[in-house]
Amino acid sequence: MPRDRAPVSDAELEVLKVLWASGPPRRSSRDGASAGGVTVRDVVAALKKQRRRLAYNTVLTLLSRLRDKGYVAADRRDTAHLFRPVVSREELIGSSLAAIAARICDGTASPLVQALVRGQRFSTAEIAQFRKLLDEMSGPRTKD
Repeated sequence: MPRDRAPVSDAELEVLKVLWASGPPRRSSRDGASAGGVTVRDVVAALKKQRRRLAYNTVLTLLSRLRDKGYVAADRRDTAHLFRPVVSREELIGSSLAAIAARICDGTASPLVQALVRGQRFSTAEIAQFRKLLDEMSGPRTKD
């Protein structure tokens, strides 16, 4: 997990997805001004639209756990707390896959990447993105 954060439970992940949908992760500004966010009621309403009904107190508990783990920040505005993600989906994916590679593949990512790619269908654009990434990773070649 990012910076040795505790893993995210399935219920916490549902809440994080709502926060990510509200906007990209933001860090607090240096002057202490609020960086925006959503309320517990906003999260409950978004989950309800997804046909996932969680009680207000349950969502508050999940947000508090995410804050304690370092995935979410909270700012107080008037009487409500505004919650916002401080970790992006991409950061969570990367750290989760790195943890799996370390645990299952002895730290080597290649078997994990091959398992993810094998048997999948990718568009021409996705394949071009993969090629570009591989080219960037290989860097300039030197003569041996």
